[in-house]
Amino acid sequence: MPVIPIEAIVALPGPAMRLAGLDLGTKTIGVALSDLTRSVASPLKVIRRTKFKADAAELLAIAEREGIAAFVLGLPLNMNGTEGPRSQATRAFAANLLKERDVTIAFWDERLSTAAVTRTLLEADASRARRSEVVDKLAAAYILQGVLDYLRGSASASRSSF
Repeated sequence: MPVIPIEAIVALPGPAMRLAGLDLGTKTIGVALSDLTRSVASPLKVIRRTKFKADAAELLAIAEREGIAAFVLGLPLNMNGTEGPRSQATRAFAANLLKERDVTIAFWDERLSTAAVTRTLLEADASRARRSEVVDKLAAAYILQGVLDYLRGSASASRSSF
């Protein structure tokens, strides 16, 4: 499947298929998974980026092992909503991933996700080393939870309109 709008995730196969949230950085990829009911996002791991082929292989192995219906990539928009070089890099990563395997991908506005997670870790008095270890996978979970909450709200809204 190609890149789809976030609302189309509601119609994806289920019920026993998860979503994977990705926080794509230059050095790491934070990975989070939804539960099977697509209600709760949990951090899974941080992938240390090497070469694209290796990164893609690891993501696709996770998709196979965990039964992933779609990848949700955090799209790092500028504060004014425009796309800059990081957004373009994220879109290029998605396009290249689609060349590796026919997967479903959606984008989600991730502005300030890392800042929100870092603030929470600071409030929890996490050390700099600990923050460095977990911030990317927690940011992925933050992104994915935003999607899950949005989808639950839009599904409720569409059901209530009948």
